[in-house]
Amino acid sequence: MDLWYFEKEATQTGCKDIAGIDEAGRGPLAGPVVSAAVILPPAFNDPEITDSKKLTPKKRERLYLKIYDRAVAVGIGIVDPVEIDRINILQASLLAMAIAVENLEPQPDHLLIDGNFPIPSRLPQQPIPKGDALSISIAAASIVAKVSRDRLMRTYHHYYPQFDFPRHKGYPTRAHKEAIRVFGFSPIHRRSFKGVKEYIK
Repeated sequence: MDLWYFEKEATQTGCKDIAGIDEAGRGPLAGPVVSAAVILPPAFNDPEITDSKKLTPKKRERLYLKIYDRAVAVGIGIVDPVEIDRINILQASLLAMAIAVENLEPQPDHLLIDGNFPIPSRLPQQPIPKGDALSISIAAASIVAKVSRDRLMRTYHHYYPQFDFPRHKGYPTRAHKEAIRVFGFSPIHRRSFKGVKEYIK
């Protein structure tokens, strides 16, 4: 499979700066949703880059550094739990992706988006279901988004150590759900999510 297929297709229509966009953190009970937008140079090649979920944490960290070192541009978008509760996780994910694109310099002329939905942007865009396994730019964005979010969750551990966020990153593991039952929820928990909302008095 040619992971450059969608990038090459866009290039043939005259596009130069093509950004892949992906998010991390739709499923957790706590923490933000974090998106990344990445523009890779045409000569970039690394056979290890793939969907971040298929990589070990150590390999993700190494590839994250390589992507930042070699990319034309990287943008990050973060939407916090309060906004997630207000507009729902799908809309928050799309908003985070749009923010990531806005933070790119230079601005891209074409977007490749992981998933089924377009994002709120006027730029030409192409949603690609399972794009993190089909496009190198989206795969790179998935790595950057995942590492960025994991680092944030480790930082939150200093404020809310009772939840052990470095271990599960806010996902609904048995240990995390038990911690919510014992300690209640923290300011970074998503109050609209099952597993948290039951404890709202």
